[in-house]
Amino acid sequence: MKKQICILFLLFGMVFFPQENYAQVDFNKKPDDDLGDVDDKFQEFFYEALKQKGIENYDRSVEVLLKCIEIDNSVSVLYFELGKNYIKLKNFGAAEDAFKDAIKKEPDNEWFLDELYGFYAEQNDYDKAIKTVKQLVKYHPDYKEDLASLYVRTKNYNEALKILDELDLEFGISVARDMLRNQIYEATGRKKDQIKNLESRVENNPDKESNYLALIFRYSENNEKNKAFETAKELLKINPNSQMVHLALYKFYLDDNNTENAIESMKIVLKSNQIKPDAKLKVLSDFVNFVRNNPEYEADLVEVTSLVGDSNNSKTLVELGQYYLKNGDKIKALKYYEDALALEVDNFQVLRNVLLLYVDLKKYNLASEKSKNALEKYPSQPIFYLINGVALNALNQSKKAVEILESGLDFIIDDTKMEADFYNQLSKAYTLLNNTAKAKTFSDKAKQIETSN
Repeated sequence: MKKQICILFLLFGMVFFPQENYAQVDFNKKPDDDLGDVDDKFQEFFYEALKQKGIENYDRSVEVLLKCIEIDNSVSVLYFELGKNYIKLKNFGAAEDAFKDAIKKEPDNEWFLDELYGFYAEQNDYDKAIKTVKQLVKYHPDYKEDLASLYVRTKNYNEALKILDELDLEFGISVARDMLRNQIYEATGRKKDQIKNLESRVENNPDKESNYLALIFRYSENNEKNKAFETAKELLKINPNSQMVHLALYKFYLDDNNTENAIESMKIVLKSNQIKPDAKLKVLSDFVNFVRNNPEYEADLVEVTSLVGDSNNSKTLVELGQYYLKNGDKIKALKYYEDALALEVDNFQVLRNVLLLYVDLKKYNLASEKSKNALEKYPSQPIFYLINGVALNALNQSKKAVEILESGLDFIIDDTKMEADFYNQLSKAYTLLNNTAKAKTFSDKAKQIETSN
């Protein structure tokens, strides 16, 4: 027994004691304590086994451990170390046997059981993992959560839910367990059970906002709109300052043609510092679509855009740019696109929109300069050659326009409309250069394409 205590101290004591405490120990010194009849040869072999394992010489470590076992086969930790070496050598059958031998000698050793459990989990042997982790449950509740996860893997969903219910009752709700619970409901299609569970949470904890929000989401997902709406209104009564609830309320209000409340809810969402940018973007998108169909609420959208105008979310800015572009306000559209481009300099679509708006708004110097820079980054994109050519023609730099447009023609693939645009710009450039023959050639080519389409 003293030999066992000594070895366990060596294995685990070095892990838990600070480096400065054991670094000064002279392991070459012969023991002069009360270890009694610990065999010097046994200790020598055991130290050697740990050393060989430390330098990843697992074969040699196994050999030396087996010599230790020949001297004394009652020491459980020898089998434990043997199993870990066998895993490194990918001798999994021998590893399992070694761990089981260690546990036979010490059935209540958590270290040994945990190692065997981890081994089975790595091998995807879930039935044996379940059997082992059941022995570990008494040591820590985390093992019970592991057991629920294993039951999910083996599709024993009823047992998994039973354990999750026990853990929730004892320790309260956790995000990790809820993810596992939702995974079960998703796999089994038990939406009613899922909703029933959430309803009981609301009933048992009527002041907890997250319970209401989860229930609203699940009602909506299950097409139970009225229940979702009623739950949202109930949450607002209990917590009038809730911001998250308006993520649901604004849609319910819109569906009920309660425009004033819908707009107020959308404003609360967009002002909130609790709600994530992606969720705000969805609300903004709905707001934009609503105003598109109900232009009398344009002033409210303008107010909202002032709330998000300084947004650091490029998607929000792009959404606003698209809205104003569709409504013909190119100046405002350009502002939001430029802001978005400042946040995402490599966003091709936004860059394209900015350059096209420069041309539409007759900002030819900017169009020329920025499209030239764009070509350095995207040398095979014909749209940037075309924009550059258009800008150069407008700036009376037609010779440069011809060069850039003819270069860009090589990159057009299956886009006859763009090809016609190139020919029209080349015709314009040659006209400005007083080369009427070439101007007519390219004009004819453009007309031929336009006629055939």
